[in-house]
This record gives sequence, structure tokens and C-alpha cells, in this order.
Amino acid sequence: MYCDPDPKRENATLVMLVRNYEVDDALASMRQIEDRFNKRFRYPWVFLNDEEFTEDFKRLTTGMASGDTYYGQVPAEEWTWPEHIDREHAHERMRQMEADEVIYGGSLTYRHMCRYNSGFFFRHDLLNMFDFYWRVEPSVEFYCDMLYDPFKFMKDNGKKYSFVIAMPEYPLTIPTLWETTQEFARKYPQHIAPDNAVDFIVDGGRGLDGEFNSCHFWSNFEIGDLNFFRSEAYLKYFEFLDQAGGFYYERWGDAPVHSLAAALLLRKDEIHHFADVGYKHSPWMRCPSDDESHFSGRCLCNRHESFDEHVYSCLPRWFKISGRSAGSMPYHGDRY
Repeated sequence: MYCDPDPKRENATLVMLVRNYEVDDALASMRQIEDRFNKRFRYPWVFLNDEEFTEDFKRLTTGMASGDTYYGQVPAEEWTWPEHIDREHAHERMRQMEADEVIYGGSLTYRHMCRYNSGFFFRHDLLNMFDFYWRVEPSVEFYCDMLYDPFKFMKDNGKKYSFVIAMPEYPLTIPTLWETTQEFARKYPQHIAPDNAVDFIVDGGRGLDGEFNSCHFWSNFEIGDLNFFRSEAYLKYFEFLDQAGGFYYERWGDAPVHSLAAALLLRKDEIHHFADVGYKHSPWMRCPSDDESHFSGRCLCNRHESFDEHVYSCLPRWFKISGRSAGSMPYHGDRY
């Protein structure tokens, strides 16, 4: 049982889904998170793996962490084919997607991972101890000091989901995801939030009747409220998607699933863009655009190479529907 000795900390954790052979990449990400943020707050780390962690992995990551460390194995039944999936048809679809050069189109393991991140990570016994999580991927880079507690910010401001980068998803990976989501919304209208962010994912003000523009929040960085994922609305949504089979017959990623859920099941003021975070998950990076972040020495990155400036960035769309502008001052803990 986790017991936080520091009452100033929120009930939150950093979480990483990682394999034993990725230990060097895991340590590299940890080093940056610890230096840029966690050495001041000492939040715990939760590591999850579909196999048992090695003792070397545990010793090395425990040595890098400033807070407690916890190691869990993904239940086998959550990292395998659901019973209702036609495996022959799924393999046929995978072969076709691989032939079409769809990224990870032929990978079964990738599909297991996306389904797990979409519907199960937040149910793990180790995550059940916490209210908030910060997802950290192996081999990512952080360019800016975070001098305040983002978990406290999320809690104090009623935020349920946050992101850094927004971009279009590969359409060939999700040909029926929006159609399935529309079916869910018609069947369960009580779960669609008022003042939601549907205009982020649909152009032209057409709402749920419109066509998905493929914009999504890049989920390799996300800080969120675990109770949102544990909610009846989200669980119903995931179960509906899971029964449709698109995690295997297509290649639905957890990023568009999380994004569509946040856009429709939350109010848009419950979603937050961390404009003061500098971050890279290859091949894309983003860098805060304000002068203060750079002239103060808080950040070291090239804002002119930021994905925010890329033609494919969906961030301008987010600014438009959320009422903020690209020039808005990032949050630095005590003000905007």
C-alpha cells in the first residue's frame, strides 16, 4: 500500500510501460524527468511490463528515482487476443496493412500495447493507489525545468486530461474509429459532456454529425486524472470500441482513443495544454514559444524547430476552440 509521507504532494505517480531490454532508454528518460522536475518533488514511479522485471532493471531504475519505485506485471489476459476477435481475419488485415506500409501495420504486439493503454493500464493494482498519473515513455527528452507541481495544477484547476503535442493520426490506422464513436454517442448520449471539445476533432461546426479531421493529442506525453478513465463513461466507451474489434482488424492507437474520449466525455475546460513544456518523442519535438522560458534559462531548445510551427500541427485548432492563443503566457506555477 502506497503511503505518501509528504502531505504537500498530490496522490500521483509517474508511470512507464517498458521492457527489460529498454532499460537504458528508460534511465535516459528518468534522468531528465528527475533533473527537470522530480528531484524537487520526489513523486513515485510505477513501471509496468508484460514480462517480469529483472533484478538489474529494478536496481538501476530505483537508483535513478528520487521517490519510491513500484514494479508490476501486466495480467496475461490483458495482453492477448480478446475472445471475440476473429484471429484469421485479423492476421489477414495485418498482412494487408504491412503491404500498404502502414506504420506498425503488421505488429500484433503493438496492437496489444495500444489496447492495454486504451483500456487497462489505469486498472492495474499499482495504479489503483493513485488519483493522477504522468505517462513517461522510454527514450524521450525534456528541455525545460518544471518548477511547479503539474499534479497540483491539474487538481486545483479541475483538469482531467493534458497534452503537449497535437497532430493528425494516420487515417489508414483508424478508418472506422470515428464511425464507431458516433455509434457510441448515439447509443449513450448521456455520456457526452456539455460544452465538449468536439470542434477540435470535427471541422465546420458540424459536431457529432461531422467528419473526423484526424486531430488527436499525442499520448506519449499525458498527465491525467485516473478517475476519468475509471469513470462509467470512459469504461463504456472502451468496451464499445473493444467489441467493435478495431484494435486488431485495424490498428487503433491509444492516442486517438484517449483523444476522442477526452474531446467528447469531458468539458473542454477540463483539458489542458502544457504550453511551458519542452519535449521530444522522436521524430517530433516542441518548444515553448514565449521569451521568458528562454531568457530565464528555464528551457534549452530551438523554438523555431518546434512542431507547433509545423503545417500538420493541430495546436492552432485547439487554441481556437479553447479560447487561448499561441501567444498566451505559459503557466509557471503562480500565474499565467
